[in-house]
Amino acid sequence: MSIATIISVGLVILGLVIIIYRAYARIKYAPTIESHEKILTLTDANFDNEIQNKIILVDFWAAWCAPCRMMAPILNEMAAELPENYFVGKIDIEQNREIARRYGIRGIPTFIIFKEGKVAKTIVGVKSKTHLMKEMQSV
Repeated sequence: MSIATIISVGLVILGLVIIIYRAYARIKYAPTIESHEKILTLTDANFDNEIQNKIILVDFWAAWCAPCRMMAPILNEMAAELPENYFVGKIDIEQNREIARRYGIRGIPTFIIFKEGKVAKTIVGVKSKTHLMKEMQSV
């Protein structure tokens, strides 16, 4: 391999590293977005009562989770658009460990759709609003 080739490959790799770092920094330091007024704040204390008699998408999240922060605007849009008897709820797994443990949450964001208090579907990772809406309407 010639020195010119090695330098070219090195510059390409350096460019990729810089692009990835900047994208990571933008996500990591993204501001926290306030939840829409229709999003239910769930806790260990109110969880069982709040998931009854409705279809609810529960977001298991944490403040330090960049992908969770990426989902906040999507969940806000969903909450504003959902029909009656469909809800979005959020539970911080750092402050409410019992519920996270009960449902075996290993990675976040994790979304569980409950219907009448029972698990109907589990979705892991960043998803589009369209995908989440379709999943809620299919239960």
